[in-house]
Amino acid sequence: MKILITSSLYPTPLAPKVVGGAETFVRRLAETLVGQNDSVEVIRAASTPNQQMETCNGIDVHSAAVHNIYFPFAKQHSAPVRGIWHAIEDWQQMSELVAARIKAFKPDILHSNNLSGLTTAVWRTAAELGIPVLHTLHDYYLTCPRCSRFSDGHACKASCMSCQILTLRRRGATRHLDAVVGVSQRILDIHTGLGLFTQTPLKIVIRNASTADVGSEETAMLDGTVTFGFIGRLTEEKGIYNLVRAIATIPPERIRLVIAGHASESQRKQIKGLAPNARIEFLGFVQPKQFYEQVNVVVVPSVWEDPSPLVVADAQAACKPLLGTPFGGIQEAIKPGLTGWLTSPDPDSIAKSISAIVEAPQQIVEMSGRLKSGINKWAFDDVVTGYRNVYDQLMRGRGMPRT
Repeated sequence: MKILITSSLYPTPLAPKVVGGAETFVRRLAETLVGQNDSVEVIRAASTPNQQMETCNGIDVHSAAVHNIYFPFAKQHSAPVRGIWHAIEDWQQMSELVAARIKAFKPDILHSNNLSGLTTAVWRTAAELGIPVLHTLHDYYLTCPRCSRFSDGHACKASCMSCQILTLRRRGATRHLDAVVGVSQRILDIHTGLGLFTQTPLKIVIRNASTADVGSEETAMLDGTVTFGFIGRLTEEKGIYNLVRAIATIPPERIRLVIAGHASESQRKQIKGLAPNARIEFLGFVQPKQFYEQVNVVVVPSVWEDPSPLVVADAQAACKPLLGTPFGGIQEAIKPGLTGWLTSPDPDSIAKSISAIVEAPQQIVEMSGRLKSGINKWAFDDVVTGYRNVYDQLMRGRGMPRT
């Protein structure tokens, strides 16, 4: 089978930028498909002018010119400038590079992922050339220019007027899709609840699985201390500050918080200021295994509809129980009382949940054992099988033979 994959970012040696889990997932999927004797090409959004094609692990990676006033994922710009960028983004019609690669590569499927910089023009171009189009929802680009549906410290329950205006044509472009995959049921439901994909024949969920070496060894609770861990971006929507405020209210003798991810000096000072007596350790950027081997419980305190954070999949692969909030795909991955706990995102609720865990540490051992025995097991091979089934359905629907 020949698959043309598009993604805003696709990390390679010459363009290694990674912003979130989507580009990590896309690269793993592409390389796995090639390892199973499929042919894959990738188109990403260019990050520099005149960016040349690069071959990485047997995959030709092309960079599409960005027809806008700045490259996506560049430095922060003012609100008026961002508004102009999104207005231009929403009105693009065709992708010259997608058309050229379809004619040269002759793919059976176009599989799009994050769209910033590439735009929904990739869908229209493929559809007009007769190629079935599958899109995976990793974010909220189709309904929110910021891609997060998060504003003023809260998850957006409705689309504001500016979001409706700046995503008008994106939403209409879904008519070109043959299939859409949500990385969680929640992200798919949010989009369909807003009226998207009414003309899309196939709508399914394929949740993420771990893409990293995370280990699976039990971490000892020395001197009765339970180590809670947070890994990821230290931003408001990820809930890190609510977590630290919760930790600050708990006696420090029996708990420790380990934080992995980039933390500026000002962020470290802010976190220390919120919980001056807490035992907090900053690891910085580390390999996932180095983080998971130090923690007993992984905390995912998001306050936005986090579609399907890879930390959830990684934690379960590492056999670490999760304390998570009931947002996005987090709640779908946790079996309360069996593989983790759910808590409201406010500091008081998080503190009560942490205190209850510390008072009954045996449940951590029991949950780790269940995860190790295979409960809730979902591996990346299952993800690939899910996508391959979708590819096959699309080809059968078009009466196309497999190549």
